[in-house]
Amino acid sequence: MDNAQILAKSFSDLGVKKVFGFSGATILPVFHAIDEIGIEIVVEANEQSCAFAAGGYSRSSDMVGVAVVTSGPAITNTLTAVADAYADSIPLLVFAGQVAQTKMGTDEFQTINVNSIFADAAKKVILVTEMQNVEEIVKDAYFLAKSGKPGPVVIDFPFDIQKNEGTYRAIDPQRFRHKYDEERHLGENQCKEFFDLLQSAKRPLLYIGGGLNSEEASERIRNFNRRYKVPSIWSLMGKGILNEKADWALGMLGMFGVPAANIAIQSTDLFVAFGIRWDDRVSQKVGESGLEAEIAYFDVNPEKVQEVRFSRNPKFSFIGKAETALDDILNYAEKHDIQLDIAEWQDYAFNLKKEHQLDFNRDATAIQQAEVMELLSGMLTEDTKLTTGVGNHQMFAAQYLVTLKPKTFLTSGGYGTMGFALPTAIGAHYANPEATIIAIDGDGSLLMNLGELFSVGKYQLPVKVLLLNNHGDCMVRNIQDILYGGAHVGTKKITSISFANVAREMGFSFHRRVMDRTELKKGLEDFVNADGPSFLEVVTDVDEVLYPRIPAGLGYKDMILGPHMK
Repeated sequence: MDNAQILAKSFSDLGVKKVFGFSGATILPVFHAIDEIGIEIVVEANEQSCAFAAGGYSRSSDMVGVAVVTSGPAITNTLTAVADAYADSIPLLVFAGQVAQTKMGTDEFQTINVNSIFADAAKKVILVTEMQNVEEIVKDAYFLAKSGKPGPVVIDFPFDIQKNEGTYRAIDPQRFRHKYDEERHLGENQCKEFFDLLQSAKRPLLYIGGGLNSEEASERIRNFNRRYKVPSIWSLMGKGILNEKADWALGMLGMFGVPAANIAIQSTDLFVAFGIRWDDRVSQKVGESGLEAEIAYFDVNPEKVQEVRFSRNPKFSFIGKAETALDDILNYAEKHDIQLDIAEWQDYAFNLKKEHQLDFNRDATAIQQAEVMELLSGMLTEDTKLTTGVGNHQMFAAQYLVTLKPKTFLTSGGYGTMGFALPTAIGAHYANPEATIIAIDGDGSLLMNLGELFSVGKYQLPVKVLLLNNHGDCMVRNIQDILYGGAHVGTKKITSISFANVAREMGFSFHRRVMDRTELKKGLEDFVNADGPSFLEVVTDVDEVLYPRIPAGLGYKDMILGPHMK
């Protein structure tokens, strides 16, 4: 076989069923080899969307999404999606065509030094040479992307190497899986140490991050709280991991977190954190002045655990998979009949959730994004998967939507990429063809990858797009109102353009624009129940302000609830 055929056969061995790609001269041998072996190539409107769709495939399943693009501007167009996956620890494979090896480093048409550009945005960058075995590279990269702290792997594949003959040996992929198996367990003494800390606490608080966003980890942390009912909060990336309807589930923490979570963290005496990054979006962090508490920290990333050990001095920490750690903890608890005495704290947390609920201006003339999310939340099922763009609509969705399972709320957390929702929804559909996929977007964010409406219409995908059109980049407008006296430089976008009409022309069988509140509930119901590509545009209040909010640099005690929340 030539090396392009070996790459395609390796995909088949790994169980790859879909590839998200955009063709070009230097990747054509790979494209034709993939097609000949029967793997479907989903062609997106641009290369960035190919990588975002592949990321959506990964985010919504246990598989690794694969993007294949050509050289030069094609691979550099994927940079944002690769950096986004890296920030959120999402496994991803991106293959790029490259000019012939002898032409690299010259002024050859569409050549670029891929390694220098992606080195700090990917888990690993690989340049394939004639000295390497393509089968080994592909199969190893697949499991490398999933291992430890997951992330994107970028493979630069020169045109001449694609056409060279190589050796295909049908290597069992499990050989590469086992290479990265590293099962760290908590010993008896460590389990005792953890429970001594937990039992001595009067006000323990669980904080759940995206590191637990899998069926296995979610089931284990839910088992832990079926037993102990420890008041719990989560990050943006942690939505859906816990049972959000439980009395002890307080909501999302952070700069735009819900009141109960942001209040509870001010009173905790033991902060038990699983799979989190301690990033600035959670605002003030435990261990900083004014937010003192003991810390127990579990994470698979040794570098992050070492950073937290140095900066926050946790009483307990563990490097390894959350699923393994929780198995060990639960087995120890069962064996030794470990009990907690935190009834007073549980009552306090329950009352926080009941008394400090989200609210918005229910008397406003214009439709509020918050009310759209409140209505939509009651229409979601366990089979619904949501994607969001980035902006106020993203935070309203995170606040108001009750997600029922892990891997059902797909959003750009660490990198905050506008244009994320629609291509990610396409990838999520291909990974979960029986699920209901809803992409929630704002007008500014949708415009970043508007061409993917064409992709949805072309393939007649049953993807639903809910556009909250407030005619402006209103998260930035909110900042301008505070810091720049309401001078909306670069964020005014008042137009009469109907995005629903654009969707109709792109092939959406359901397309509707709602401007009046009396039409909202029926419009949402029809949208959720529609078959095929569906687009609902809801025109919302340009002056709506996102609350709660914590001003940059301040702490949870400085949370601003706005005029409509207790």
